[in-house]
Amino acid sequence: MDITRNYFEFLGLPVSFTVDQAELSSRYRELQKQLHPDRHSHQSDREQRLAVQYTAYLNEALATLKSPLRRAQYLLSLKGIDTLHDSRVQLEPMFLMEQMELRERVAEAPEHHDAEAELEALNALVSRELQSLESGFARAWEEQALEQAELQVRKMQFMFKLQAEIEALEDRLFED
Repeated sequence: MDITRNYFEFLGLPVSFTVDQAELSSRYRELQKQLHPDRHSHQSDREQRLAVQYTAYLNEALATLKSPLRRAQYLLSLKGIDTLHDSRVQLEPMFLMEQMELRERVAEAPEHHDAEAELEALNALVSRELQSLESGFARAWEEQALEQAELQVRKMQFMFKLQAEIEALEDRLFED
């Protein structure tokens, strides 16, 4: 095992935004069986520490490759583009205005005459937008249009955060 390899190589998958989730899970389970620290409990301290490191790396690889946003961020990081900090791309003012309007709708949803329906509508809207952004990222990645890919990721970050806010609000309002 070599944790200096990227997550795709470590799991034996092609470096691509499109990941077969069933294959990812299968590869994960295979490696988990091999690497689990309990299987190395009879070995030296060094071997046990390595098993723990490999397992942690494997778990991080799975979490990253399962999430479309984290996978896109990771792919760009392999090209030296850090989407978690400084941005090299500017988001369009229209997109930012739409984000403000959506956030206002989320904030006002509890006062809506049918708050549950309003949140469902917002969640559906955000889900459609995320699918569109993920498709846009996939195209840009395949074409190696990295600036466009980064722009899609920046937008995805906004939408994932908005989706999380909607889900948290739903939990607060409708927990039984």
